[in-house]
Amino acid sequence: LDRWNSLPPLTAAEKAGTHAVSPETLELIAQIQTQAEVLDLRDPASIWLVDASLEARIQKLSDDLLELEYTLIPSGLHVTGRAPDTATRSEMLKAMASAAFDTQLSDAALASIVAGDDAATVVTKGRLPRDESTLSMIADLVDSNIKMATDHEVSALLRALEGRFIAPAPGGDILQTREVLPTGRNVHGFDPFKIPSAYALSDGTRQAQRLIDRYLADGNPLPESIAMVLWGSDNLKNEGSPICQVLALMGARPRFDSYGRIAGATLIPLEELGRPRIDVVVTLSGIFRDLLPLQIKLLADAAYMAATADEPPEMNWIRKHSLAYQQEHGCSMEVAALRVFGNADGAYGANVNNLVESGRWDDEGEIANTYTRRKGFAFGRNGVAQQQTALLQTALADVQLTYQNLDSLELGVTTVDNYFDTLGGITQAVRTAQGGKTPPVYIGDQTKSAGTVRSLQEQVALETRTRMLNPKWLEGMLEHGYEGVRQIEVHVTNTMGWSATTGQVQPWVYKQLTEAFVLDPAMRERLAALNPTASLRMANRLIEASERNYWQPDAATLEALKQAGEELEDRLEGVQTGVAA
Repeated sequence: LDRWNSLPPLTAAEKAGTHAVSPETLELIAQIQTQAEVLDLRDPASIWLVDASLEARIQKLSDDLLELEYTLIPSGLHVTGRAPDTATRSEMLKAMASAAFDTQLSDAALASIVAGDDAATVVTKGRLPRDESTLSMIADLVDSNIKMATDHEVSALLRALEGRFIAPAPGGDILQTREVLPTGRNVHGFDPFKIPSAYALSDGTRQAQRLIDRYLADGNPLPESIAMVLWGSDNLKNEGSPICQVLALMGARPRFDSYGRIAGATLIPLEELGRPRIDVVVTLSGIFRDLLPLQIKLLADAAYMAATADEPPEMNWIRKHSLAYQQEHGCSMEVAALRVFGNADGAYGANVNNLVESGRWDDEGEIANTYTRRKGFAFGRNGVAQQQTALLQTALADVQLTYQNLDSLELGVTTVDNYFDTLGGITQAVRTAQGGKTPPVYIGDQTKSAGTVRSLQEQVALETRTRMLNPKWLEGMLEHGYEGVRQIEVHVTNTMGWSATTGQVQPWVYKQLTEAFVLDPAMRERLAALNPTASLRMANRLIEASERNYWQPDAATLEALKQAGEELEDRLEGVQTGVAA
């Protein structure tokens, strides 16, 4: 790619094929394609021709490699009472400077901070500008380093066990909310009347437009209906930005009283909105239901106002779909306009994760039925849930894409099973409602200030390369022994969860995971020595993925995988070379 970037751009005649491309350039194009194919960065079925799209393809490949290089990943697991060492603090401070201040600090500046120097000394040693904004930034990082360098957790835990006072602190991601330091404090509550905030209103509007722009860029028309997952924890950390994203898609905004407290929704006039109102089917986590009842009423109010607005259905798709449901079922508009769904009181999760992890399911239809059964309770403007499974299934039949935000660097979509339980579950429910047609699935990465929207396939590929196939991430996990190996197995299982619910995992992912963790004798021995149970589960999960046709290994690879699984099972049962231990 560096050689390609040093060449002059292709001329219009070369792109059109009316002028021959030099042999050297053709050879370089072939080399780039071959290397990209070996690394599973390019579909081998498509041949890159010298045409108008070639430079864009190579630029996309270059951008993908840069994203892999600069993606931040967690290093190992947190251990209570163990303060990070200087190397870990240096990496954390570098990430904080990048995320919060959009600044790349030099090694000299970072070394000065972790050594305990004051801001002025850091600026001098790091050869940084001595202006007010730089000094303020460095002072913040110096303060963060001091707070990270000392353990506050064990003493706080002991005070808690003694029933003594623990200082309060806000919660959130350390890269986005530095006020969470020092750890070991009591995460305080929130004012439910102040969510969403003014910041969330503007941020949610931007997020909504990014999602629309990405969907249009993929060659689709403006979506009539979107299924979106909302978690309570994400909205607390982001002051309700995802809530405002839903409202913005609907063409609504929150309404506040004279005290700045949330008081309901108001519709944005169509003339100001400049597009039709998009129908948004919202599914909530159990935590959202418990902590944010006012916000549930806000979303339900917005949907009802849109459904009853005196507007042409072709400019108001919420009204269009609500009128159709009302006419078909003879129900009230209060029922037809219900768009906020979740669990019954006291219930949590869709149980899709438990179904997938158990392996006791025959076809994806079981996953969809499990999801709609658990999440088929609709919340009206009074905030009360009523079972409306048929309404949910009808609403999902109109959905053209599914979406969820990702707002933490600690957690990815393959880190915990909650993501495929919620977003994967509703995607499979949409697929079933539409007779087997899988909708596009998108992830809104909000871990950086700019934000970006990726397809689920892109997100899984990114996490696979930057985490599971990344030696730095792997070694960080293996430092934690038994639990580290268990976490690796969790990533593999969650990856298969995405295949089961969305079918959006590329076969190369399973191939490379198999080669890295099971077919490599040294790594297999290392993992099995630390956690034989998780090692066996990992091998069996990869075999299950093959049996469910999520990837098709060649006969030799499949046989080697099964043999390795049998060896791991023998080891777990205490059998060595056919003799009971």
